[in-house]
Amino acid sequence: MGKQVKRIGVLTGGGDCPGLNAVIRAVVKTAIRQYNLEVVGIIDGFHGLVNDIMQPLNEANVAGIVHRGGTILGTTNRDNPFRYAVEKDGQLTFEDRSSQCIANLAARGIDALVVIGGDGSLHIANAFYQQGVPVVWVPKTIDNDLSATDLTFGFDSAVTTATEAIDKLHTTAESHHRVMFLEVMGRYAGWIALHSGMAGGADVILIPEIPFRIPNICAHIQARAERGRKFSIVVVAEGAQEAGGEMVVQKMVAQSHDPVRLGGVAQVVARKVEDQAGMETRVTVLGHLQRGGSPTAFDRILSTRYGSAAVDAVMAGWFGRMVALRTPDIVPVPLVEAIGTLKKVDPDGQVVRAARAVGIAFGD
Repeated sequence: MGKQVKRIGVLTGGGDCPGLNAVIRAVVKTAIRQYNLEVVGIIDGFHGLVNDIMQPLNEANVAGIVHRGGTILGTTNRDNPFRYAVEKDGQLTFEDRSSQCIANLAARGIDALVVIGGDGSLHIANAFYQQGVPVVWVPKTIDNDLSATDLTFGFDSAVTTATEAIDKLHTTAESHHRVMFLEVMGRYAGWIALHSGMAGGADVILIPEIPFRIPNICAHIQARAERGRKFSIVVVAEGAQEAGGEMVVQKMVAQSHDPVRLGGVAQVVARKVEDQAGMETRVTVLGHLQRGGSPTAFDRILSTRYGSAAVDAVMAGWFGRMVALRTPDIVPVPLVEAIGTLKKVDPDGQVVRAARAVGIAFGD
């Protein structure tokens, strides 16, 4: 394996999500109990790595956090060390601060780095590995859009939150005979919308993988009304788009690895449906509620397995790899395999076919 590992660093990058603390806890406990290692927590993700903001972690630091949402280490999705935002003479410029990060790791005596993050953090972790940093990566995103792993932690918790929202929308939709739209996250993949829509009994689900047409949505809603079902629930993934159209962009964030911030598509679709179908609509944007709160039992277990497996991978010398769920096992896979492509919903897959079989429309 080369140099003996005595101290590891751990950071959380990108957006927060339920289960991060459970991973941190598992990393610390496994490192100390199984391998007698020291653990250093890097504060606020790659920002802390650039600016040398770190603290030792022990079992007392991680006691009682398995059920807590967020991350005790803090995080950011704007501080890419390879494109670090710096203001000079009133102008925003970008610099490569990766060498500074590597020097900070060496000064702290950190022999290996565990990065917990999503797609953006994955690319940064891989870039550091290419520069010789011993890195193991843990896949984190509520979007479940990372290839090479069956599931990412945080996804189940986000789906549960969205499903609970759909359950609540049902009662007011039925009472007022309205079409209720719920916009959920997911970026360029429709996993959250598909799973929560099915679990919540939605009538229409709009996802990026299946371009929709407004007349088809209206026809489905009107057919329900003719059968006496004078309300409908439409779940909309933030990346859904009309056939021949484009995704609705809320804003651009220049400092981010992925500068595009999607949002607002549900409002656009609801307005068109109300005009064409002649039914009153209301829109709820679930937003960051999907990323907050306590992780589900499933995510607590998966996160714990990921954290423990990451330390095992470090000690086995499996650097430049991601710990991935290949049901029923968690195994190390090359980072380049994980970077390959986004994992998207298969429009002809079994889950979509099951949704269609029970009467859910996709607007296509």
